[in-house]
Amino acid sequence: MDDFDHIIYLEEPDLHEPVLVMQLEGWIDAGLGANTAMNNLLDTMSTDIIASFDTEYFIDQRARRPMVRIVDGVATDLTWPEITLRHGKDGDGADVLFLVGPEPDFHWSEFVETVTDAAGRFDVRLAVGLGAFPAPTPHTRPVRVIGTAPARSAHLLSAVGTVAGELEVTAGIAAALELGFADVDIDAMTLWARVPHYVASMPYPQAAAALIEGLSKVGGLTLDAGHLRASADEARRRVDDLVTNNPDHSSMIKQLEEQADETEGTSLGDEVPSGDELAEELERFLRGETN
Repeated sequence: MDDFDHIIYLEEPDLHEPVLVMQLEGWIDAGLGANTAMNNLLDTMSTDIIASFDTEYFIDQRARRPMVRIVDGVATDLTWPEITLRHGKDGDGADVLFLVGPEPDFHWSEFVETVTDAAGRFDVRLAVGLGAFPAPTPHTRPVRVIGTAPARSAHLLSAVGTVAGELEVTAGIAAALELGFADVDIDAMTLWARVPHYVASMPYPQAAAALIEGLSKVGGLTLDAGHLRASADEARRRVDDLVTNNPDHSSMIKQLEEQADETEGTSLGDEVPSGDELAEELERFLRGETN
């Protein structure tokens, strides 16, 4: 067991150019799309922890308190928040790494350096983050996935859509990791599912399924999102019921559908609203406001 720069390596598997999938809880995740996607991947794939990060150094224990187990009034143990690196294989046996846990509260620069060092150690060929944000799009149309990437990895964006124009918002650790991977010449991008803004505060498995399918495409992986599609159908029916009972919502959905249909057949980049529109929806979501 080796300890290096706030990471403890528990195993040293011999990996062949793995894809690193990243989802750190704490930043924007509309409809719990990214969290649900990661949980689905870990539930459907056998994985082992190969490294653990120093959460005493990276995590604010008062902001992310441990859970205490109490049996008949007796405190038995504490479960501390963990950031771990896990290893598994996709449906065709390709190596996949997963970076999971809470978003660091402290020392982002050192965290990024530690993650990129680990990626180099295991010969990672591509790092892909997962995210989801609220967007002016109807639930009656397929969830679109767009991407962000540093300049050296901009060629990856041709597989998905992008945001047209300039967008400036507060950043999560995903943005810092993207740029950190660019500094060490490892391709990186983040996939973002566009979740209808009016359902962004409820679980939306359609977003998770779209992220897994996008990850399969950009990473050349064999991943299964089949059972998420069944959950997505049920979620669609629930939203349909809510919309039907509210004339204002029905009118809004119709307008969004018309906008979506007008752009059908154009590139995904053209289909995405402007940066100003996305920034407005994002700010509303972070304030806890939904339609």
